[in-house]
Amino acid sequence: MTERPMIFNAEMVNAILSSRKTQTRRPIKWKRTRFTEIGEREDGSNWPWSEDTEKVCDYWHPCPFGAVGDRIWVRETFATGLCTKTTLAYRATHKREDLEDGWNETIKWTPSIHMPRWASRILLEITDVRVERLQAITLGDICKEFGCGLYDFHPATYGFQVWEELWESIYGAESWQANPWVWVLEFKRINGGTE
Repeated sequence: MTERPMIFNAEMVNAILSSRKTQTRRPIKWKRTRFTEIGEREDGSNWPWSEDTEKVCDYWHPCPFGAVGDRIWVRETFATGLCTKTTLAYRATHKREDLEDGWNETIKWTPSIHMPRWASRILLEITDVRVERLQAITLGDICKEFGCGLYDFHPATYGFQVWEELWESIYGAESWQANPWVWVLEFKRINGGTE
């Protein structure tokens, strides 16, 4: 079992803490070899592979985020120091009443990319990994991504529109139309408060 970090924004952290978000998608970053592509494995699933010309065999690339049973520790925006009643404050769940008496609202937040392992409060276990095209997402999977129910997207096309807008806000204006291959990770929260 391996542990790897993964960044989540405040909205997604709150959805994870309430056990509503159970899935995430991340673009496949292609290695610069001329033989890397998506192939079909014996079980019928799609997976990135390369032809290994030295060993005359196929090489199925592992998911860089882990395999089933591996763990992900969540990186989120946080603050440390004496300004809070505890030693750590998390932007996603920060409340004014958590501040020490007399301390003003100015907190120096550390971006999630700089969160060290010891500061992480949420640990996830990967329950499934697959590869698919971005636009192959279902409404049910959109709900697992956002941490909401199917009833929140009426009509259903609204859910797809919201998902497209979110994806483009993270990965750029043309990223949805490019319809890239993505890693789909399903997970369950095994450690982390219900704040």
